[in-house]
Amino acid sequence: MLQSRIIPSLLIRDRGLVKTRQFKDDKYVGDPINAVKIFNEKEVDELAIFDIDASVQGREPDFAHLKSIAVESRMPLCYGGGITSARQAAALIALGFEKVSVSAAALERPELIREMAEAVGRQSVVVTIDVKKGLLGGPGVVSHNATRKHKVKPLDFAAQAVDLGAGEIVLNSVDRDGMMQGYDLDLARALRERVTVPLTILGGAGTPAHMAELIDALGVVGAAAGSMFVFKGTYRAVLISYARP
Repeated sequence: MLQSRIIPSLLIRDRGLVKTRQFKDDKYVGDPINAVKIFNEKEVDELAIFDIDASVQGREPDFAHLKSIAVESRMPLCYGGGITSARQAAALIALGFEKVSVSAAALERPELIREMAEAVGRQSVVVTIDVKKGLLGGPGVVSHNATRKHKVKPLDFAAQAVDLGAGEIVLNSVDRDGMMQGYDLDLARALRERVTVPLTILGGAGTPAHMAELIDALGVVGAAAGSMFVFKGTYRAVLISYARP
């Protein structure tokens, strides 16, 4: 039986662990491998790792670094960043990652989702949708660290991704990233009504109560967070922790 998952989301830049606010103002918070070791001890449900510069720089995943992370991990792992081919997805699965996430490349060429599903199985294919409010207030799809806008609507793209073979959708709010004031529950509910595959919601969680609200609203869901698991207190001192709602 499926159960809700509590998922730390780690952002990598230049092989270091960083945390952003609204996809900007990144702060170095440590070494990813050390973080993985700590999360191992805390028996985390799942760990998501995103290289936030790979797509922007037009380079493929750093397989050597990711291998060193996978070797240390005793948790299910999901990786996203720079994936543009089914071959790369298969290579990541071979390293020990259970899931591979694609975003920018799938927006540019949606057929990639089908190719990845055929190569590694749809249960391992995650499509991450970064959303940001536009000038008129509605959510729009962005990529490349929110520097590129796309005309497709978030819910439409999610439905298309599922039709093509996505086994999971990650909905990531740019506006709420690092703000720790709660998830966009309205958009999350709308997505739940549109697709039936597993969902993970990211962006805004600051307390276990925020995660409990999300689970109450959606039922079985992945509740992901970054700042909540790496910062402590008003001054955002770095302290890696793990709490359940």
